[in-house]
Amino acid sequence: MLEFLKGEEEPPWIGWVYAQTGCDLRILRDLEKHGLVSLEEEEVRRDSLEGREFVSDVPPKLTPDQEAVWREIEKGIEDGDSAPLVYLLHGVTGSGKTEIYLRALQATLARGRGAIVLVPEIALTPQTIRRFAARFPGRIAVLHSKLSLGERYDTWRRIRAGEVDVVIGSRSAVFAPMPHLGLIVIDEEHEWSYKQEKTPRYHARDVALKLAELMGAVVILGSATPDIVSYYKAQRGEYKLLELPKRIMGHSRPRQGGGVGVATPLPPPQRSKLRCKELGPEYAGTYYLELPPVQIVDLRQELRAGNRSIFSRALQQAMTEALAAGEQIILFLNRRGTATFVMCRDCGHVLKCSRCDVPLTYHGARDELVCHHCNRRSAVPSFCPNCWSKRIKFFGVGTQKVEAVTRELFPQARLLRWDRDATGGKDAHDIFLERFINHEADIMIGTQMVAKGLDLPLVTLVGVINADTALYLPDFRAGERTFQILTQVAGRAGRSVLGGRVIIQTYTPEHYCIQAASRHDYEGFYRQELDFRREQGYPPFRRLAQLVYTHHNAARCEEEAGKLYRLLRHKIARLGLPGVDLIGPAPCFRQRLRGKYRWQIVVRAADPRALLADMAFPLGWRIDIDPVSLL
Repeated sequence: MLEFLKGEEEPPWIGWVYAQTGCDLRILRDLEKHGLVSLEEEEVRRDSLEGREFVSDVPPKLTPDQEAVWREIEKGIEDGDSAPLVYLLHGVTGSGKTEIYLRALQATLARGRGAIVLVPEIALTPQTIRRFAARFPGRIAVLHSKLSLGERYDTWRRIRAGEVDVVIGSRSAVFAPMPHLGLIVIDEEHEWSYKQEKTPRYHARDVALKLAELMGAVVILGSATPDIVSYYKAQRGEYKLLELPKRIMGHSRPRQGGGVGVATPLPPPQRSKLRCKELGPEYAGTYYLELPPVQIVDLRQELRAGNRSIFSRALQQAMTEALAAGEQIILFLNRRGTATFVMCRDCGHVLKCSRCDVPLTYHGARDELVCHHCNRRSAVPSFCPNCWSKRIKFFGVGTQKVEAVTRELFPQARLLRWDRDATGGKDAHDIFLERFINHEADIMIGTQMVAKGLDLPLVTLVGVINADTALYLPDFRAGERTFQILTQVAGRAGRSVLGGRVIIQTYTPEHYCIQAASRHDYEGFYRQELDFRREQGYPPFRRLAQLVYTHHNAARCEEEAGKLYRLLRHKIARLGLPGVDLIGPAPCFRQRLRGKYRWQIVVRAADPRALLADMAFPLGWRIDIDPVSLL
C-alpha cells in the first residue's frame, strides 16, 4: 500500500486504494497509527444538474394582460404574511403564464424567501429547468422520481440547509424542506397526476394550500383548462381569478438545429399563414396570436368513404404539406403499444392477464403481450387457448401502431415516439425533447406527455388519432379530462409566426366536450359541465369518498362490500344525515388487479367525514377522500 501511495500525485479515494492493492481499512488504520499515512473525510454531494450549462435569460417586457395580472400577484407577495393568497391563473396555451411565475419567483427571492414549483409530468421538467435556471442560475434544485436515491437524499439536504432558493419537481417536491417558504407554483393545476394513488394518499394541490396557510406563503395555480372545482372556487371568491385570454407569439423567427441558444434562424416567414396583432412599437417583435384552428374529422364518414386507415384523408394531406415545408408534426394517442387487445376470430376469446382480468396489450417492438397494470409479460400464442383456433387477430391502436403506419406512409420522415415504453432512463425525457427541438425528428408520436407545457415553435400540425379513448369510461370526470387533454395538445401547434392547425379524429364529433375543445372554449365547456355536476350531485357541489375492498376471493369481496353498505345505510338513517347517499356496492371497473378482486362503495356528501370519521374499517378496506378517478 505504501508503494502504491508513493506513486500517486494527489490523495486518492480510499475505494481506489483498496481496488489497486487488495488491502483493507485495518491496514490503513495501522499505518495511520504509525504516522505513515493520514485519512481525511470529504463530503461529496450528488447533483442532477451538475455539469449542465444554461444560457442566461433577460426578462421580456410584459404585455398589457400580463402587466395587469402581475400587479395583482406582486401586491399579494409584497403584503407578506398578512393574509396567504391563492391565485388561479387561467391563461390560454402560450399566453405567457411561465413569465408570471418567473416574476413571482424573483419578487419572492428578493424578500429572502424560497419557492417550490410543481409540474405534473417528469417530461415537463427539462424545459421548465431550462427556463428557470436561465433566470436563476445556480439557485435551483430538482426533485422527481427518476433521480437516484443518492441524488434525492443529497438534494434534500441542500434544500434543508438553505443552499437553494427554488425547488422544481413533480408532486412529492411539495414536501421539500424549504426554509422560509414564500411561494408555491402549481403549473397545470388540473392534472390528475398530482394525486398520489398509493398510501399515503394525498393531492399535491391540497397539501400546497395547507402548507401555504401554515407558512404564510402565496400559491399560484396555473392552467389553460383549470379543474372544474378550482374554477368554481375562483368564481365564488375563494381563490383570486386572474385571466390571460390572448396567446403571445414569442417566436417571430423560429429556429432549427444546433440546440437551445445556438440555433440558426429560418428564412423570413409567410405572414399569410396566421392572423396576428402587433402590440405597439414599444413591444418590438411581440404579437398577439390567434389560437390554431381546429378541424374535427368524423371517422364514421371516413369508413363510409372506404378509408380504413388510422389516418383520415385530411390528416394525411396536412402531414404531407407540413413535411414538404420542413415543419414539425405531433401525433397524439393516449394509448401505448401496438394493439389494445388480442382476440380469437372464431370463438371471440380475448387474451387477458391472469392476475388482473384485463385485456393484454400487444407490443410489436418486442413481440409480446403486456399487462399495463401489473406489467406481466407473455409471448403471443400461435393458437387460441379456448378453442385452439389459429385465427388470432390484433385489434385497436396504440402509439407503436401509429409509428409503424406513419413509417409506411411517410418513409422519408424522421420519427420519434415519446411514451413510457421509450423513456426508461433517467435522462430520457431530456434527450427526447432535445432531439425534437434540434429538429432531428420531423414527427413526434406520443401519449399525454407530449400534450402539456411544451413550447415547440416548429410544430405547425397536431393530429389527434382518436379523441374517444377516455370519453366513455364510467367516471364522471371523463368529459372533463377529454376536453382538457384535447385543448392542451391543440395548444402545442401554432406557437410561432409559421402558424398551425389541429385535426381531431373522432367517432362522436357532436359531443359537447369535443365541440368546446375545437373552439378553445373553456367557459362554454365549464357552464355545460357544471349543469351536469349540479344535476348529479358531483363535485364541486358535493364531495366524494371512495371505499374499495380487495380480497383474493371474489365471493368474500362481494360479501364484505354488502356488509359495509348495510352498516353505512343504517348509520345514515340513525343519524339523519341530510344530503348523504351511497353509490354501490358494485365491482370496480377493473374488477381484478394483481390477483385481487375489487368492490367499491362511493359516499356522496357535502362532508364525508360526518359519516366516516369515527368508523373502524376492517382489514382490506381502502378509503380515498376526494378521489380523482372512480375506475
